[in-house]
Amino acid sequence: MRLFILGLGYSARHFVRQHGGNFSHIAGTVRDPAQRNDISGLEVHAFSGSRPSQGTVQQVRNADVLLVSIPPGSAGDPAVAAFGDVLQEGRCKVVYLSTIGVYGDHGGAWVDESTPPQAVLDRARMRVAAEQAWTDAACGDAAILRLAGIYGPGRNALVTLRAGKSRRIIKPGQVFNRIHVEDIANAIMAAVQHRGGGIWNVCDDEPAPPQDVIAYAAKLMGVAPPPEEAFATAEMSAMARSFYASSARVSNARLKCELGVTLAYPTYRHGLDALRRAGEGR
Repeated sequence: MRLFILGLGYSARHFVRQHGGNFSHIAGTVRDPAQRNDISGLEVHAFSGSRPSQGTVQQVRNADVLLVSIPPGSAGDPAVAAFGDVLQEGRCKVVYLSTIGVYGDHGGAWVDESTPPQAVLDRARMRVAAEQAWTDAACGDAAILRLAGIYGPGRNALVTLRAGKSRRIIKPGQVFNRIHVEDIANAIMAAVQHRGGGIWNVCDDEPAPPQDVIAYAAKLMGVAPPPEEAFATAEMSAMARSFYASSARVSNARLKCELGVTLAYPTYRHGLDALRRAGEGR
């Protein structure tokens, strides 16, 4: 299989490291290849949302699998606008990385893939539109993976705590799911191998308050957790505050049943334990 990745970001690069051996050829896009020295062994193309080169278009046209991890912007999804028509020319499996943020606020209640999106934030509404656009472009053969809060090597509570950037913001009733990047990679591979398209939540088994994760990381490191701060009075940017706008417990039952994914890190504790053993936060 030939794989092309729109957006060689954190999750996509981990997918290549874990499952790249399943593909005969791998290429992908970054905004500026000259500034990316952390990507080796891959054919890299420039794409910043404007008109792509013919070489990039040809790579998408020849791909058997297209992994999309470029988020939509205020004007819509630049990737589907640039490459959507190309997919109509052949049969290409599309895997689109979306977000559980499309469900909106459910007051901590459980939701699953049958729950209609009720996104309030503009960026979440754009995600819903992008999901539909990619599904249409792929003639229904698109796997929509709705990802929870991503963490993994170099990006986790242990690292932020060691850097002095962690905060324990307390908003009563606030919960959300997380997902380790290794489990994301396994879910992507399962979606590639699955016949037909669909929507799957890619999240852990245990939605939890954000302050609990910070406290557990502090316990693993043997340090005092940062002081609690009330959400109502905490000084935060508008973007940071917006992440607390939604509270829901997201089910991953369909991921396990239909795609056969067994989570390597079913809770944040499993994930942080493994990251600590690997030397994170030291």
